[in-house]
Amino acid sequence: MGLAALLLSFFAFVCGNDKTETTDVKKQDNTTQTQTNQTQTQTQQQTKTDSMTTKTDTTDSKDKKDSKTSNIVVMKTSMGDIEIELFEKDAPQHVANFKKLVNSGFYEGTTFHRVIQGFMIQGGDPNSKDSDRSNDGQGGPGYTVPAEIKAKHEIGALAGARLGDAVNPKKESSGSQFYIVTGDASHLDGQYTVYGKVTKGMDIAYKIEKVKKDGMDNPIDKITIQKISYK
Repeated sequence: MGLAALLLSFFAFVCGNDKTETTDVKKQDNTTQTQTNQTQTQTQQQTKTDSMTTKTDTTDSKDKKDSKTSNIVVMKTSMGDIEIELFEKDAPQHVANFKKLVNSGFYEGTTFHRVIQGFMIQGGDPNSKDSDRSNDGQGGPGYTVPAEIKAKHEIGALAGARLGDAVNPKKESSGSQFYIVTGDASHLDGQYTVYGKVTKGMDIAYKIEKVKKDGMDNPIDKITIQKISYK
């Protein structure tokens, strides 16, 4: 999907469709959510997606406060391990939600369904577990997470994907979809919540962004998240 198609999504990229959760590939004023060509042709077929729900994360304050787990996680992918530090102080609700999903095994079997060299790699969609590539980027746990916009989009930043401002003026993040920054993404500062950063394994992220992909920037050969564990 190159920058042109991208700009549809995450951005539609945010540039294409309001139902696909992504990150803006284009450095434009209104690039808040990329929409893909795929999303554009399927928007009317999809009646319910992660980003279309009005529910927010129900993880209560007690669960968040009592969490004793480490803020260092290791994401084991089919191409290698990526170690990430979670920013609990900057984005406590995002980190609590991420840990909840990790603890339940939610991410196991999901893929990096959107990769753009020099920009980011995106994953976390449960729809990507099956063989139907047409709805990748449109799924989630059924709720969103309130925006906690603070940290910057540095190389290796872990952030929450989301729908565009037109349908998501509060800039709430997807309940599960995330992206890891692999290039200049400073234009996303102030638009998306960053809640972690890669501390080891950026070489793996760079390998992932270079794989062969289809017109929607979805890798031809699935790159799977096998497990996420605490260190």
